[in-house]
Amino acid sequence: MHFLDQALQLEPVPGAGDGRWTGTASAAYWNMVGPFGGATAATVLQSVLRHPALLGEPIALTVNFAAALGSGAFTVDARPVRTNRSTQHWTVEMTQADADGAPQTLTTATVVTAARRETWSVNDTPMPDAAPPEATEPRTMDNRLAWLQRYDMRPLRGNVPATWDGQQNDDPADVASLSRLWVRDAPPRPVDFPALAAMSDVFYPRAWLRRRKLVPAGTVSFTVYFHADSAQLGATGEGFLLGQARAQAFRNGFFDQSAQLWNQAGVLLATSHQIVYYKE
Repeated sequence: MHFLDQALQLEPVPGAGDGRWTGTASAAYWNMVGPFGGATAATVLQSVLRHPALLGEPIALTVNFAAALGSGAFTVDARPVRTNRSTQHWTVEMTQADADGAPQTLTTATVVTAARRETWSVNDTPMPDAAPPEATEPRTMDNRLAWLQRYDMRPLRGNVPATWDGQQNDDPADVASLSRLWVRDAPPRPVDFPALAAMSDVFYPRAWLRRRKLVPAGTVSFTVYFHADSAQLGATGEGFLLGQARAQAFRNGFFDQSAQLWNQAGVLLATSHQIVYYKE
């Protein structure tokens, strides 16, 4: 079983009705103080995708990280709060017992799913020109963090700074926080919606690139918009995705960063936006 599929294993809670699941935090996706945020987002989405009342496919996911998920068991509650003709709205909560056994809320989330219909469509954000992944060297960096070993990342620009000198990046402001890379699961795995959600969060904090300073940082809220349907994901298969991320503003302890992911055929699969805490 692939590392991601192991991390996404959820078991229904007996007698709790539809939508309550238990899982175990995956050591394979461990970050500094808990699992990589993308893995948590994928787990949230998985709880909806496995619900028997599901309508359609995901179009939006927002995850708010109230506290870090610790090791051991957790509970996820997914509830459809309204179902319309073509859209369905969900709330999701992830909890984990504290030292006294009392449940503590770690993550709140909303998910919107929809029954897509064939209609006029256009890719209005074209994929940037890039050397193919086969001609791009894999990222070389400290891989002591387990989650970094779960992805084959091949940077094209904006790699992690080689020198942490605290000097502000002197590139023009419109590209100073821009990173671009090829990415796929390691080992390769066909892209599905949970995997796409997770890969939307593989970009390191933009403050590190803009300042060349390794400041503490953590995502507070993370949103993914899914532009692809399951057929487009099926056509993507195990191929690399071209991803890019950049920031808009850094101010008083918080910054935002947006990202896009295209498949190798140039189809924009997902866009994301997050607000990130940083400390000087």
